[in-house]
Amino acid sequence: MARPRRTLISIEDTPYYHCCSRVVRRAFLCGDDKYTGKNYDHRRGWVEEQILKLTEVFAIDVAAYAVMSNHLHIVLYIDVDKVNQWSDRDVVEQWHKCFNGTALTQKFAKGEVIDEHLVAQLKHQIAIYRSRLSDISWFMRCLNEPIARQANLEDNCTGHFWEGRFKSQALLDEAAVLACMAYVELNPIRAKKAKTPEQSDFTSLKLRVTAALKGKQPSKLLPFIGNEREHQPKGIAFSLKDYLELVDETGRVIRDDKRGAISGNAEKILNRLNIPTKNWVKIITEFGQLFHGPVGTLQELDSYCEHLGKRRRHFSNSCQYMQVD
Repeated sequence: MARPRRTLISIEDTPYYHCCSRVVRRAFLCGDDKYTGKNYDHRRGWVEEQILKLTEVFAIDVAAYAVMSNHLHIVLYIDVDKVNQWSDRDVVEQWHKCFNGTALTQKFAKGEVIDEHLVAQLKHQIAIYRSRLSDISWFMRCLNEPIARQANLEDNCTGHFWEGRFKSQALLDEAAVLACMAYVELNPIRAKKAKTPEQSDFTSLKLRVTAALKGKQPSKLLPFIGNEREHQPKGIAFSLKDYLELVDETGRVIRDDKRGAISGNAEKILNRLNIPTKNWVKIITEFGQLFHGPVGTLQELDSYCEHLGKRRRHFSNSCQYMQVD
């Protein structure tokens, strides 16, 4: 039985979550449908555009994504500090970028005087909006629903476009985050839809590679910040250069079917992540089959399960792949 989303989220343990949505019946409604002869690749562009748009609305950053023919993957970072720092007016203005709000919030946004007896009602509504703007369920709703409506309008039909619920899993440590990002971004190469990262259309990896060639990082993606600790800037505490090198080499191994053929330099990167080299390619190619729940070391998993009142045994077997014996 599917669990309520709130029982899967523990900000105390991690702000990172991997989400996946599939279209109904796993049909190729966003790609080349061999049964009908129609091509729907343009819809993948809709999804990518909406993902990047939502980074400007929510206090949630996108670390990685891949939009495939019949499903999408996305790695999200919940920025609780950011949403808590927003003023009431900021919250309302952010919410109104996606929704009309109420007559009361519209009045507040225009700077009009709010009657005293309505202030408490306004404060309550703003508190709801503030909570939703750091909620991955609302992020995914705002991603999937507009795409479904647009696709149904194009097809002149009604009904579900996406499966009822998106899947989500907590990424409990740096190694889990980077492994999941690599798994997500290498989807097109693994599916033999692209030969190189720069050819991986509708992925965050292509954005990162394109920007890196100009000495930059994409403004709408969570940045890599190296090993910067002093000022604790928000971002992935890992070298972008090392990550791109590791992903590029892993992609070559997958494409050429050279299982386990990881170079010495890539081994050094994996050693820093404390991920056994012998497990890396298996993790990247079989992540979805290996991990059906939270991902991390046994220590991180114990803490996560304790905070959410879960039993560890359902998830512990897969943890062996994420740590050196």
